[in-house]
Amino acid sequence: MNPVITVDNVSFRYNDVPVLEKVSLAVEQGEFLGIVGPNGGGKSTLLKLILGLLKPLQGAITVLGAPPEQACRQLGYVPQFVYFDRHFPITVRDTVLQGRLGKTRPLLGYSRQDRKRAVAAMGETDILDLAQRPIAALSGGQLQRVLIARALACDPEILLLDEPTANIDPKVEEDVFDLLKRLNEKITIIVVSHDIGFISNYITRVACLNRTLVCHTTSPISGGLLEKLYGSPIRMVHHETRLSARIKENGDDHEQLP
Repeated sequence: MNPVITVDNVSFRYNDVPVLEKVSLAVEQGEFLGIVGPNGGGKSTLLKLILGLLKPLQGAITVLGAPPEQACRQLGYVPQFVYFDRHFPITVRDTVLQGRLGKTRPLLGYSRQDRKRAVAAMGETDILDLAQRPIAALSGGQLQRVLIARALACDPEILLLDEPTANIDPKVEEDVFDLLKRLNEKITIIVVSHDIGFISNYITRVACLNRTLVCHTTSPISGGLLEKLYGSPIRMVHHETRLSARIKENGDDHEQLP
């Protein structure tokens, strides 16, 4: 099978600051790929390159056999939670309908098909009962489901999520990843996360990124591998019925939370 995404020897920098160096990665259809790594390691930048929002300074990227800017309408994207203004006066239904903007008639408004697809996306994410609720009244977990539904409304072949469970509690995080695992039965998924131990229970493969691609394997994530990635001693611990990573810095333990 041909990969749905190919990243070939890609490098990128912001001004004079290198972010990615000679990164290569192939994503197969139907995968659930997790991208992990430290802050500033290039994870979000890699997503933006795949989405066609940025262009590599070196190397090439193909998405579904085409350049990213040509394939972008076949991609669904859930941005980082902190960048979403949840106080904007809009309902859940209208938020999900925004996912049709790249597919619908730009001047004539949403069609019957657009509304039908939005309803289907809300059904897939179990939020039909929230359709008329303003997004300002939603919990963190409900809002994440709305953002996922909005991304699904465009009928993407690949779903990309950047820290989808940041700033929400562990139980809600588990619910969101249970949803993503179910969606993965029909769609290829790439998710960026800091919660290393937890996502390993869901993903089919992991890419560890810190400017360069340190790991690209299906084997369990080891403490030694994480130490190499983060550049400091790391140990895996049990935390509230799930695994997470703890990073020891300057003699003190600091938990790496989602």
